[in-house]
Amino acid sequence: MLPSDWRRSEIVADHYSFSVVLEPQEGGGFTVLVPALPEVVTEGDTEQEALANAEEAIRAILAYRRDHGLAIPADARPEIRRVTVAA
Repeated sequence: MLPSDWRRSEIVADHYSFSVVLEPQEGGGFTVLVPALPEVVTEGDTEQEALANAEEAIRAILAYRRDHGLAIPADARPEIRRVTVAA
């Protein structure tokens, strides 16, 4: 039985959804960036591993932000464009 003074927010975890940029690397593997959380940069040998690492990193950053009273931003929806330059 749960103590009567527990609030619902202490029992049910918040859920967040963030867009990620999954970038294949030339030598194999993937790098993952989270535009809404620029401190999250991770990688993995496979797409699944890279995304699992991203989930873990996002959880860690959200916990850090909560613990330090920092706002958790809304998702950023990245737009990808191609820029061509002469070198």
